[in-house]
Amino acid sequence: MLTIRRLGLQDYEVTWQAMQAFNQQREATTPDELWIVEHSPVYTLGLNGKREHLLNTGSIPIINSDRGGQVTYHGPGQLVVYTLLDIKRLNLNVRQLVTVLEQAVIRTLAEYGIIAIAQAEAPGVYVNSSKIASIGLRIKRNCSYHGLSLNNNMDLRPFDYINTCGYSDLKVTQLSALGVEVSSEQLADTVIKALTSTLSS
Repeated sequence: MLTIRRLGLQDYEVTWQAMQAFNQQREATTPDELWIVEHSPVYTLGLNGKREHLLNTGSIPIINSDRGGQVTYHGPGQLVVYTLLDIKRLNLNVRQLVTVLEQAVIRTLAEYGIIAIAQAEAPGVYVNSSKIASIGLRIKRNCSYHGLSLNNNMDLRPFDYINTCGYSDLKVTQLSALGVEVSSEQLADTVIKALTSTLSS
């Protein structure tokens, strides 16, 4: 059983603390959850994040997060799906979960006629060498939190002020730049369907 929570626009830090609390309090029988959110503008540094990749962040807050990976940006118009999953119960390891999330995004984009790929050396999903989705996870007590972000129809300029995911030459893109106009709610529906189908296959 999978509980879907649509939380709308949320402060990053508040949501992160709620995920940590959920992970800490969950039990062996606690149903898995997907949290669908968008965030107010924020840069987040992963556990391995180097501050040298923050170039000119201006007034946008910077938060040191406990997810994996380097630095990324979240803002309105970007769909964020947090995956609060018991990976032991699902019989997945971390690498397999990353693959599940990447494949769910690839299947979602295919629904809109966009051909996307994953890259083994750099987790996430790419269209014509530009990153459209990022993945960052934390595993504690055999359960995951954090998840994926998919650029839909947002201001991409804040990505210019960081070395996204630690790469100085990495370009980013989004669905609207690829000619697809879809609401965050509709996009979330497609991602949820792809993710639940990938998890159960």
